[in-house]
Amino acid sequence: MKAAVLTFPGSNCDQDLVTALRDDFKMHVDLLWHTEPFQPSHDFYFVPGGFSYGDYLRTGALAAQARSVASLKEAAAQGRPIIGICNGFQILCETKLLPGALIRNTNLQHICEWSPLKGDGEWMGAFPEGYALPISHGEGNFICSERELSEIKTNGQAVLRYTQNPNGATWDIAGLASKNKRVIGLMPHPERALHTQKDSAVSARHYGKIFFEKIFRLTN
Repeated sequence: MKAAVLTFPGSNCDQDLVTALRDDFKMHVDLLWHTEPFQPSHDFYFVPGGFSYGDYLRTGALAAQARSVASLKEAAAQGRPIIGICNGFQILCETKLLPGALIRNTNLQHICEWSPLKGDGEWMGAFPEGYALPISHGEGNFICSERELSEIKTNGQAVLRYTQNPNGATWDIAGLASKNKRVIGLMPHPERALHTQKDSAVSARHYGKIFFEKIFRLTN
């Protein structure tokens, strides 16, 4: 299996993803630089977390104009699986590969903690009781129009929802899929929860692996 990770100035979770995909899932991983277009030839595409272009203007807004993102849209048109994590989710919304947008948390603070989650739609019942993933963001408040929310509910696109909404997100949305379920964005960081968390208040063991394995099954 081949995976690609898009990298922008300000990305800081790209190497975390490379390590996770290579070491935990035995994938061949390539880093794709933001200025370079590419021919869609990988099995999976990932857009990592961080602060692309320093989050100037609006989170993900400048990254959405990158030449590599134009190629990412081509990959989406071909039905290739695309996963955006944190800033990657923001970028996918800015490119219109996913509906809605991510804005400042309602408390106007950066939130860094483990967040309890549940699956929705095709992900209903996919996670064990007490499932949680780490979050770290200042702009994780998902918003969308009433029409978009109605479609999200009807199509089962809200693949992850907060059980204790930390940021004010509409309908507790923590993760979202496109209508064809081939593009997925989420604010939590599964790549940071692949191994036992010895010092965490959450007794999480390999919760990130559960998430990735579910993605790989759904998009295969």
